[in-house]
Amino acid sequence: MEKGKKYEFRVKQENTGWTAEIIRKVTAKKNTVSKRQKGFPSESEAQEWGESELKTILQSLHERNRQRSRQHEQKSVE
Repeated sequence: MEKGKKYEFRVKQENTGWTAEIIRKVTAKKNTVSKRQKGFPSESEAQEWGESELKTILQSLHERNRQRSRQHEQKSVE
């Protein structure tokens, strides 16, 4: 996992096909799988799923952080 990145995806081949996983960096030494999809017939399909799911996760995380920031700003004004 690259330094400074909290989320990324990987694609690997298994007996039944291809698997895509969204990986989250928990600590400097520990990573965990946040989401997994198995059974893709090709590597390219698994790659597409990983890219789109990662994008969706990052967008929702960004939106949630923006909302929390607004709530924090409103509380500090009051």
